[in-house]
Amino acid sequence: MKSFLIDRYKKGGALRLGESPVPKLRENDVMVEIHAAGVNVLDSKIRDGEFKLILPYQLPLVLGNDVAGIVVRVGAKVRHFKPGDEVYARPAQDRIGTFAEYIAIDQADVAMKPNNLTMEEAASIPLVALTAWQVLVERANLRKGQKVLIHAGSGGVGTIAIQLAKHLGAYVATTTSTANIALVKSLGADVVIDYKKDDFEKVLQGYDVVLNSLGKDTLESSLSVLKPGGKLISISGPPDPDFARQNGSGWLLQQVMRILSFRIRRKSKRRGINYSFVFMTANGGQLARITALIEASVIRPVVDRIFPFERTDEALSYVETGRAKGKVVVAVK
Repeated sequence: MKSFLIDRYKKGGALRLGESPVPKLRENDVMVEIHAAGVNVLDSKIRDGEFKLILPYQLPLVLGNDVAGIVVRVGAKVRHFKPGDEVYARPAQDRIGTFAEYIAIDQADVAMKPNNLTMEEAASIPLVALTAWQVLVERANLRKGQKVLIHAGSGGVGTIAIQLAKHLGAYVATTTSTANIALVKSLGADVVIDYKKDDFEKVLQGYDVVLNSLGKDTLESSLSVLKPGGKLISISGPPDPDFARQNGSGWLLQQVMRILSFRIRRKSKRRGINYSFVFMTANGGQLARITALIEASVIRPVVDRIFPFERTDEALSYVETGRAKGKVVVAVK
């Protein structure tokens, strides 16, 4: 099958369009004919080798972490899906490969595609929506009346997280550039900080939760926004020892992550704030709950651009500019 691969880790390296074998179908798998694939910053970080210690992939590797398509075959133990079903998913981290014509995914990681979305719109959802869900619902336990700051509100995670936080009844602040203020307000943001004009840490205070997807400076500045007992949750690092243990990392890697996160954990502790790192995981059950919210028009996708399959490398380069509003998608079929 046609696919976009990397043969070695290289920062900024081009993806190679080539042929790779159709994945083997396991007894709990569904084989999905890929119609569309979401493009994420995670794809470029994997290509650059940033996660090679955490995710030891075998090269050559087909990239791609979001998929929407049609089930064409099912394994012997599959009971929840059948050929012809329109589905979407974020494959498990050790079975990625959506920049291709087919992918085999464990049925536990798959959900029925929202019936009010196109394949391209559906492909934009899984990774970012699951990230928002696992941060705001699972880790933060965000409740009605609480205040949450969502950084980079016009990005892939941000556009979904704002909508989910509003659904949960939270008061939502976000940071974005001047050009995207109208967008994030339309998604439900109560307070919008134009980072080109104002410092968010000088404007906001008394928040319960911060979702950080940016760099170290923004992460540390976010501490002053939170009240004692607040939660600083980062999806961009640094990884903490708890994550290392959950990921099954060995003792040495646990110590590396302990060192990497020492500064922010110490600063957080001094302020009575809980710091944690979230690396989202595949979860078809959570995705099904997100499907219900999409079909109820509580959450809507924000798609910036759709690229044809043969321009997947260009799509990834566009994502890396950081200028995309919402998600970038590749149309495979």
